[in-house]
Amino acid sequence: MKRVIVCSGGPVEEVVDFEQLPLLEEETVFIGADRGALHLLERGITPTEIIGDFDSLTEEELKFVKQQISEVTVLQVEKDETDTHLAIQKALTYEPDEIILTGVTGGRLDHYEASLHDICRFQIDHSNIHFSIQNNQNIIRFLLPGSHAIEQDDHYKYISFFSFGEKVEKISLNGFLYNVTDENITAGTAKFTSNELKGRTSTISFIAGICLMIRSSD
Repeated sequence: MKRVIVCSGGPVEEVVDFEQLPLLEEETVFIGADRGALHLLERGITPTEIIGDFDSLTEEELKFVKQQISEVTVLQVEKDETDTHLAIQKALTYEPDEIILTGVTGGRLDHYEASLHDICRFQIDHSNIHFSIQNNQNIIRFLLPGSHAIEQDDHYKYISFFSFGEKVEKISLNGFLYNVTDENITAGTAKFTSNELKGRTSTISFIAGICLMIRSSD
């Protein structure tokens, strides 16, 4: 599996602990988006490349970052897309099996909301790639219609499902603490919050809509 991790410039405490991810150096590419470049360097990771307008870095910080990293793309401050969005587009050029976005879940809520919608759009457009947003307490994914196997994870014990923008139709959950058959999730419904997996592998299936799945730990 080839994996690209995009680290954005949100609060550093929102960056996932990379040691808890099953990483292999030869198959993992790191991309820093704006201040995310500094977050990676401070974790002892030299990103393959970085991209951004770098308006969140001081002149000294930017000089330091450029000294450490050879592949630097400097963007205009005024642009239509966020640094994070453009970093994800960069990630796609590596033709990965998985893209993990981190460093976006704290701080400014507008940036978080933009990242959430970005990942949803990218997942729709690239259904063959596994997209997620992660911090040390949560994994956020968007599921498209069909059947999905969910593996047990002792760290992310709780699992919740929500509709994202439209009704999720005929959802069935098997292998969960609370199973359901052919139910719907509509906007504003929180009925499917804080479920748990009973076996090593469980399944969720539905026929229409976009399902927002959140796996969480205490």
